[in-house]
Amino acid sequence: RLYGSARALAIANAAQNSAGPVLLLAADAQAAARFEAEFAFFAPDLPRLALPDWETLPYDRFSPYQDITSERIATLSALPGLTRGIVIVAVQTALHRLAPRAWLEGRAFRLRKGERLDRDAFRRRLDAAGYRAQSQVAEHGDFAVRGSVVDVFPMGSDAPFRIDLFDDEIDTLRLFDLDTQRSTDEIDAVEVLPAREFPLDEAATREFR
Repeated sequence: RLYGSARALAIANAAQNSAGPVLLLAADAQAAARFEAEFAFFAPDLPRLALPDWETLPYDRFSPYQDITSERIATLSALPGLTRGIVIVAVQTALHRLAPRAWLEGRAFRLRKGERLDRDAFRRRLDAAGYRAQSQVAEHGDFAVRGSVVDVFPMGSDAPFRIDLFDDEIDTLRLFDLDTQRSTDEIDAVEVLPAREFPLDEAATREFR
């Protein structure tokens, strides 16, 4: 007999007192979004992960929005390390098969300032992880190579980053603005998650067929 936001408050209290993470199965995507907003109000310090729905049907001629894929991959990558908090997912989304943990972990990697970086090998690695080569980065999953400068917008990240190479060494790592393409804050390291929840290589295509 909990009405309105009282249900979210009760779940937030239960999650705060739980020794491990709590899974919330919402009736639909709208209910999941509402719970997420209410948890942000009632328990702003409690970790929460949302797994959004693809919002596409099987065999649709278009793919899910890149922002949705980015949030899904970020959530799936964070799940193994989650020790407390709330995971929010709609029932119909929970019915879908998920990417194997080995796929996400095997295609993720970190870059650090001062490391050596082979541009050709790095490009092949991005291709294998599902990233798209573009003349200019515009959305999640894009990368662009211009001489000694490499731009990447990794999945799960709020902003793209720019690699400035000095010979084959990462001289600087900086975030940059999509609208102006101007570099902003300098960072020491960045994590690059795979751009898709499934492989698109020849073996995977053959298996799908």
